[in-house]
Amino acid sequence: MGEGLRDVWVYLSASPLLALTLTLAAYQLGNWVYQKGGRHPLLNPVLIAVVVLVAILLATDTDYPTYFEGAQFVHFMLGPATVALALPLYRQLERVRKSALAITVSLLTGSATAVVSAVGIAWAFGGSNEILVSLAPKSVTAPVAMGIAEQLGGLPSLTAVLVILTGIIGAALGPLLLNLLGIKDMAARGLAIGTASHGIGTARAFQVSDVAGAFAGLAMGLNALATAILLPLLWNWIF
Repeated sequence: MGEGLRDVWVYLSASPLLALTLTLAAYQLGNWVYQKGGRHPLLNPVLIAVVVLVAILLATDTDYPTYFEGAQFVHFMLGPATVALALPLYRQLERVRKSALAITVSLLTGSATAVVSAVGIAWAFGGSNEILVSLAPKSVTAPVAMGIAEQLGGLPSLTAVLVILTGIIGAALGPLLLNLLGIKDMAARGLAIGTASHGIGTARAFQVSDVAGAFAGLAMGLNALATAILLPLLWNWIF
């Protein structure tokens, strides 16, 4: 029986569908724990799924490139999922028009704060220029952040890890912080979470309300655009 199970594992591990199946199963497990835990922000499904997947990869001695070969379909679907955010945003179009100035100021302030705080803290601890560049776009969605880091001489792989960590922490702790600050307006909450924690935060915002999700999606897209344009210009000017 043991030999048979080993043969099955060898067969499955060679199939790219295994990584995809494990990814979906891990997220479903994380979502189940999240629902059972009363949707507590600290029980973020993405965080739980990442922990489960890392444990499985370590236990089976599977390297990341092998895993990604099968799980890249999920990565591919990030594009259509991001485009789909335009629909709930369209439904809030009138509200966005009325708040255009406030949204613009909030986005520029939030984007600048994310960059300056990360770079400033790393610089204070003696981080190298390569580390500083890798940290700067951490609040931008992964594909854009990695492109910015590579363009400026950073480490795209490190940036990807930092982006994921930022998204998970923002999704888990963002709502708690906004509650402590007494911010109840769903548009403002969504804008803050989307600016600080990109796609993962946006997914969390949609779980709260459609308004929060729509404004989070808007913030995620505009923050990526602003950072992609302004950060390289400012970086080359300062350094």
